[in-house]
Amino acid sequence: MSAEIPVNSLSRHIDPLHQELVQVSADVLSSGHYVLGPNVKAFEQEFAAYCGVAECVSVANGTEALELGLRSLGICPGKTVAVVANAAMYGTTAVLSCGAEPIFVDIDPVTHTMSPHALEKILSAPRHIDVVIVTHLYGQLADMEAIQALSSQYGFAIFEDCAQAHGARNAAGEKAGSFGRAASFSFYPTKNLGTLGDGGAITTNDGDLASRLRQLRQYGWTSKYRNELAGGRNSRLDELQAAFLRRMLPLLDGWNARRRKIATRYSTEISNPKITPPPAGGEDFVAHLFVIKTENRDDFQRHLAASGIGSDIHYPIPDHRQLLFGDRFDSLQIPVTENACEQIVTLPCFPELTDEEITRVVDACNRW
Repeated sequence: MSAEIPVNSLSRHIDPLHQELVQVSADVLSSGHYVLGPNVKAFEQEFAAYCGVAECVSVANGTEALELGLRSLGICPGKTVAVVANAAMYGTTAVLSCGAEPIFVDIDPVTHTMSPHALEKILSAPRHIDVVIVTHLYGQLADMEAIQALSSQYGFAIFEDCAQAHGARNAAGEKAGSFGRAASFSFYPTKNLGTLGDGGAITTNDGDLASRLRQLRQYGWTSKYRNELAGGRNSRLDELQAAFLRRMLPLLDGWNARRRKIATRYSTEISNPKITPPPAGGEDFVAHLFVIKTENRDDFQRHLAASGIGSDIHYPIPDHRQLLFGDRFDSLQIPVTENACEQIVTLPCFPELTDEEITRVVDACNRW
């Protein structure tokens, strides 16, 4: 049997940059700046410019980007936040950390992102929502035009979760991270723009919001040792990770283009009545993950494994069915979400995947 094709390969991704990243490390070591230094400041400026926004505030990881972003928007006990339930609890965890109430919204059956129709049904109930977390899942930009229209009508703030969508853009060229009051990013190593450890950021066009975020990421300080803002903590991107990200950012669009090419081959070449791939996407899809649906997931994954092809499930348990909630959401029915969580399978998709490997994955899918 040929060597296994992994779902992702960080070693393949980093190997071509190895020597450059060694030099980047040496430069940081010799600089004497390790926390909130010149590389952090420069990366924040460069990433803000890339996303087409005024401000970027870097933090320690994507989870804290979500939580601190919500706190900067005033989310606290007594507030309500709408969120999808098919994204591994990341947004929901942030809502709970703020002491707020999550309101779960069903998804679109094709894009797996928040359904504007399902959101409007909740809003017209009527149910007051303070913030809506819009997750651009799998690298697919959500229907921002429809959700922005609902925001104008019902008065909620939009907070984007862009952890899987670095560089996704709409037909007008507007990028993920530029549509809402604020947006969170993760730079975990497997992301489209990932560093060699943890890292995160919040983007915004609101200068006051950015100022609050800079306080929140450093204990809530207004000045050194003077704590005035509740909810702060130590959450800072370090100089080394910022330097790595600065080196990788110019490569992001090329990596995304390769991901999109792989995804397009899968979408157009997989032909099996038991498998439903997503349709081929445009620049609004950066193919962080390529996720198909099938009604016989276990058998399909066994077939892939026997063919030397890795697979995964992103994500098998909807948030409202997680054990931590007990019976709190027993009566909640969001059928499209629940159906998707039972049927999804992730195929290998990363920029260094070879054309021959893509063909092997397609052939294995079509043989099943």
